[in-house]
Amino acid sequence: MLTYTAFADTKLLAQGTLMDVTLKCRKFFRSKPQCSVLIFSDSTGKQMDLDLSGTEKETLERLKVYLPTPEASAISSSGRPRLGVLSREVSLLPKHWEWLSNQNGGASSEIRSLIDEKMQKNLNNGDSIKQTQEIVFRFLSAIAGNLPQFEDAIRYLYRRDKALFAAVLSEWPADLAKHTWDLSGRIFKN
Repeated sequence: MLTYTAFADTKLLAQGTLMDVTLKCRKFFRSKPQCSVLIFSDSTGKQMDLDLSGTEKETLERLKVYLPTPEASAISSSGRPRLGVLSREVSLLPKHWEWLSNQNGGASSEIRSLIDEKMQKNLNNGDSIKQTQEIVFRFLSAIAGNLPQFEDAIRYLYRRDKALFAAVLSEWPADLAKHTWDLSGRIFKN
């Protein structure tokens, strides 16, 4: 499940699904409109630009652009929605469809297998660490660019220097440091 995190300045405001985070931020923003609220996708590190104005229904309606395609969510009988499996369209050349039709287990099974294989290969090649570094970099650039030792933190992140990275984070606001550490966990496992 995709998760999102919201901060009011550098204090953690909400974490969870996009809808949950948006509703909590909307409520907070209504009570303290002078505060800065930043919402981030935890899977990309990118800041979400959400319009919290209007009624709750209008705010939620605007979230549809960030959710799965209307066709996928409207078709409840396709896939296995309770397991998080949604039926979506895939465009392939005829030769690809022919090859898939001759595989044991069917096209969906074979496609999932190929994707899993590619994901594991990327993980083994260190792509996962590089991707995680980019996610943390995007997040920190948006929220912590003016904090002391920001440049040092980024340098230590890319060097994978756990001790120095942790030392810089220990000087930052607690919620921001904790979330940064949570996002960067895969980088410093070894």
